[in-house]
Amino acid sequence: MLEHGGRLRRAAHEHGIPLADWLDLSTGISPWSWLGESGFVPSPASWLRLPEDDDGLAVAAADYFGAEALPVAGSQAAIQALPTLRAACRVGVLSPSYNEHAEAWRRAGHSVLALAATAIDTQIESLDVLLMCNPNNPDGQVFAPDQLLDWHARLATRGGWLVVDEAFIDATPAASVARCSDRPGLMVLRSLGKFFGLAGARVGFALCEPALRHALRERLGPWPLAGPAREVAARALQDHVWQQRQIQRLSAASADLATGLRSADLAPTGGCALFQQIETADAPLLHAALARQGILVRAFAAPGRLRLGLPGDAAQRQRLQAALANLEARVS
Repeated sequence: MLEHGGRLRRAAHEHGIPLADWLDLSTGISPWSWLGESGFVPSPASWLRLPEDDDGLAVAAADYFGAEALPVAGSQAAIQALPTLRAACRVGVLSPSYNEHAEAWRRAGHSVLALAATAIDTQIESLDVLLMCNPNNPDGQVFAPDQLLDWHARLATRGGWLVVDEAFIDATPAASVARCSDRPGLMVLRSLGKFFGLAGARVGFALCEPALRHALRERLGPWPLAGPAREVAARALQDHVWQQRQIQRLSAASADLATGLRSADLAPTGGCALFQQIETADAPLLHAALARQGILVRAFAAPGRLRLGLPGDAAQRQRLQAALANLEARVS
């Protein structure tokens, strides 16, 4: 199993700091959850009955994404299943990026090539599949829809695929290619975990042409989502007023975080509405120093970088700034 952010209980045990005393900025999940703010409670029937496909979730998803979508148990379920739907082939994966993509295709027997963003255009003719995160994780790089659709067209002429993971795109919907996902060979993955603050519900969507959507559904089997999660997802996707408020405050909070990092001489080298990234050779030391103060961030080894999610209120922002200002805490 690959390492991910959010291992808060392990950090609490390692550092001897009670779980409730931590500030967890390691995941890129919004500190504001639709469920917590809406007060919505799934119906008792959703716990008693097996989920049904005609419960309104498909309609809500199609309206939100602008295309037909297959509900899946978090986009991770689709990430692991998609490689099994192709014979062994040559797969290009944006690097650095969310490492589950490369791992899933490698485990399924495909040849995986790590590509810098600048190398994609010259290498694409040699690929059968190209995997992108947009915005990219962890550096937040955004690829224009026209560029992505050009790469897709070049792959599609040879029966190739472009897979775009849009887990962090909800705050910048104009950058999405979801509305084009009915084109053969274009797959878009979405998640309710980050923007909606619903990571624990494990709700994701795969958007693609009908034949591939059917094949993926058959591979995943019946009832991929629990009934209560389906109800929550449908209501969240329909709450357009909350979504607009969320876009505004995420953008403001991300800008505030970037300003705070610059004031601590840790200028961000990338980011998006849900996180900021800094590159520094001192990343392991800073990660450990913050953890000693009960602040968990995400560290990446090569190159040395930290990714910080958003503090949820003024007290959390002040706590982070005080920790960054503590020069002694930067010493191992």
